[in-house]
Amino acid sequence: MNPDLERLQPYPFEKLATLFRGITPPAERRHIALSIGEPKHPAPAHVLQTLQEALPKVAVYPSTKGLPELRQAIAGWANQRFNLDTCPLDSEQQVLPVNGTREALFAIAQTLVGDKPDPLVICPNPFYQIYEGAAFLAGATPWFVPCRDELGGLPDYAAIPDAVWQRCELLFLCSPGNPNGAVMTQAVYEDLLEKADHFDFVIAADECYSELYPREGEPPLGLLQACASDGRRDFSRCLVFHSLSKRSNLPGLRSGFVAGDATLISQFLRYRTYHGCAMPTHHQLASISAWQDEAHVVDNRAAYRSKFEQVIPVLAPHMTVSAPEAGFYLWPQTPMNEETFARELFAREHVTVLPGSYLSRTVDGFNPGSGRVRMALVAPEAECLEAAQRIARFIRTFNP
Repeated sequence: MNPDLERLQPYPFEKLATLFRGITPPAERRHIALSIGEPKHPAPAHVLQTLQEALPKVAVYPSTKGLPELRQAIAGWANQRFNLDTCPLDSEQQVLPVNGTREALFAIAQTLVGDKPDPLVICPNPFYQIYEGAAFLAGATPWFVPCRDELGGLPDYAAIPDAVWQRCELLFLCSPGNPNGAVMTQAVYEDLLEKADHFDFVIAADECYSELYPREGEPPLGLLQACASDGRRDFSRCLVFHSLSKRSNLPGLRSGFVAGDATLISQFLRYRTYHGCAMPTHHQLASISAWQDEAHVVDNRAAYRSKFEQVIPVLAPHMTVSAPEAGFYLWPQTPMNEETFARELFAREHVTVLPGSYLSRTVDGFNPGSGRVRMALVAPEAECLEAAQRIARFIRTFNP
């Protein structure tokens, strides 16, 4: 048995189930889940139609590299979205379809980690737990960088000593951030690119929330875009991970892509050929339909924008909360311990939120998720508003 399996911690939702054990919430109030970031908006009808028409392709073994038409659709979308006119992605060498970002983020660590003794994988804190598990099962140790309010919610990279950078083989970024929605800046990207060159590590940017932003025409900056602006035309040492799950409300399609450094993509393809994780052909054809359409994405953003506009004024008089720069999460401070807040809210109002400490680790006595909860505004607007009203009532009336 791989001993590194013992290093894996329970997933946040396992902890939440344990926290709620023995509680019977009021049956007269329907359950409203704000704990899991699973989109509930309708999937695009034209994508489902393409998927249905392509079902006979289940009789065909898919290619790990993916259909040329899919890679071309992805490259075309990314080149336009991230203004890569001066250094457009080559769909043949710099794009690889994957079965969602979760699978690919885990697998990339298995591909890239192994050159340095006692390697480190640097992760933001709070973080998507796949980063930690990927590090452990690649034989590395995760190094957590706290996301700080005084830095706009970005990780405090300046606090990392050179000795840590020297051992780093892989740096996981998440921008827009999960859970705080913070967006990386050009200056931060350039500093990290310089460090990647100096200390010899790869930057893996999880950008799965990049298409959920509040103001049309003002999308978040991406890593490849920062590379282009910095004159890094080959995207060396850089990989970005994108998904249709949040952008297009297709979490069950398990469709995304990795793009960037051609040498790294080549080695990742080699790994994946043995890994046996090719995307089904009918999923690939449906994905082409999704990547080639922006109208449904604009509608998706408008739906989230409306929910933030409805929910935040209800919550703001009772807790410290503000709209994120991007994404669909709220990351409010709680007026009590975050576990107590989540447990008692569920017990009294039948609303689930996720304690922030379940998304982060305590390092040097500091846990950046303490005193916060994550709320995913994925339910229909009426349910999100009702949940906000219940939360406000709970805070007003709770007496321990």
